[in-house]
Amino acid sequence: MANPLEDDEGVYLVLVNDENQHSLWPAFRSVPAGWKVAHGEDTRKSCLEYVSAHWTDMRPASLVRAMDDEPRREASGA
Repeated sequence: MANPLEDDEGVYLVLVNDENQHSLWPAFRSVPAGWKVAHGEDTRKSCLEYVSAHWTDMRPASLVRAMDDEPRREASGA
């Protein structure tokens, strides 16, 4: 069986989780728990373009928040 994520003729979704991580997902599969649709049914190419445009920081959202808080903790002497 061919990999459903490599089917150029397939229909896909772009999913995103609470950590702002993105995933290309075959439209015929159920969206897994913890993920929501960020970009609706489209071609593989269009979904990959969406991911490239919107997932520009590979760090998990919790790490981004922690790193953003670090300068404030240092400034306050904590």
